[in-house]
Parts: sequence; structure tokens; C-alpha cells
Amino acid sequence: MIKFIEVEDLLSIRNDVLREGRLTLDECRFPTDKIVGAFHLGYYKNDELACIVSFHPQTYGEFTGVGYQLRGMATIDKYRGQGLGNQLVNFALTYLRGQKANYVWCNARKKAAPFYHNTGFEIVSTEFDVPGIGPHYVMYVKLK
Repeated sequence: MIKFIEVEDLLSIRNDVLREGRLTLDECRFPTDKIVGAFHLGYYKNDELACIVSFHPQTYGEFTGVGYQLRGMATIDKYRGQGLGNQLVNFALTYLRGQKANYVWCNARKKAAPFYHNTGFEIVSTEFDVPGIGPHYVMYVKLK
């Protein structure tokens, strides 16, 4: 089941999956987590929070209209490969179309680029490195 959740609900998964448990929960907060228009989604499987993602209003480059950035997409190990992330992103894209957003973009880890491609995103940048995390691409999907 997909639900809108509070940022506090997802911090431990952000830390465990995206930062390999190296940070405190407060260090896993994004500056944009509580700005106007930001929202967080969770996929619950067997009453356990299994997959998370956050979105906030943010334009990118030369793209026009209302843009949202996807951040902090993560699925706990035992639920990977079951399509939960795909369902969560598709739910969010449908929701954002209803909110009149024009596009969504993200800084995708290189190893996650095929996942985003399969949900409709395309690479719109050259490869770049995020220090301490690794190679990334900017990916984008047009909503309207």
C-alpha cells in the first residue's frame, strides 16, 4: 500500500540504503524536506515500510514550467526487485500530473539509471560524480 508519509518515517531507510548506515538520522535530512510543496511517499508491504521517495518543487536547467525533483529513492534489501519502486514512482508521477507539474527530474545513480529509464525518465546530462556516493546522471520525465 502506498501512503503519503512524514519525513521522520523514512530517515532510517535513507540512512541504511543510501548512506550505508554511516550517518545520524538528522544528517539524512534534506534541506528541502519540509519546504512548501514537498511530499514523501512510502510503500508498505506487510505493514513494514519497504520503499521510500521524496519530491519537492525545483526547476532544472532550461526546462520550463513547474518542475519537481525526485530525491532519496530507496528500497530495503528484502523487497528489492519486486516492483515496489516502480509502483511508487508511477503513483507520484500520476499525482504530480494532477498537481499540474510539467516535469520531474532527479540525480540518478549510474547503477539506478536503468530503473528510472523503465519508468519513463531519460538521461539529460553527462555522467558526473557526487563525492562519497559515486557516478550519477540527471534524468528527466515530461509530464505534460
